[in-house]
Amino acid sequence: MVRLLPLALVLLLAGCGGSSSSPKAAPSPAINGVVVFTRLSHNHLSKGQYPQSYPQSPPVGGAHSPAWLKCQVYTEQVPKENAVHSEEHGGIWITYQPTLPAADIATLATLAQTNREFVMVSPYAGQDASVIASTWGLQLKVPTATDPRLLEFVRTYAGGAQGGEKGVGCASTGVTLQKALEFDASQK
Repeated sequence: MVRLLPLALVLLLAGCGGSSSSPKAAPSPAINGVVVFTRLSHNHLSKGQYPQSYPQSPPVGGAHSPAWLKCQVYTEQVPKENAVHSEEHGGIWITYQPTLPAADIATLATLAQTNREFVMVSPYAGQDASVIASTWGLQLKVPTATDPRLLEFVRTYAGGAQGGEKGVGCASTGVTLQKALEFDASQK
């Protein structure tokens, strides 16, 4: 099974430009509270560059795994290097504090399922807001899962060109969490 992983990654990378290091300008935020980050590397990490350190937590872009993560709802923290690659493809990564009430997590899961091609949800230990929505170069911190700006963020940026690879999607083409963990472990 591990031998199939390199072949799967080659197929996944066929549509990814990944090696460009030229920064892309982030769009102007139209949503109150969105913070813009620029000059993010589009480089793919190579062996020995894991784990990656990012200036934002959770990250909004930068050097990342060559394998992007499948957009879905996760009940455990996901590798940030893979999630960042999904952001490059127009993915939205909604993270929440692990202590968030179950009803709020269910609200986030519904948001992800309604926008399944471009949204993933996962807990993220140590983040400084209850819920954070991130995509390439953009981040929104909100106090609750029902904050209407979350839906506005998803509607505005999901599948967008802010990461340079508009609309690639990650629900049907990303790698599973298990495959991401196996690949990342092989790169350390």
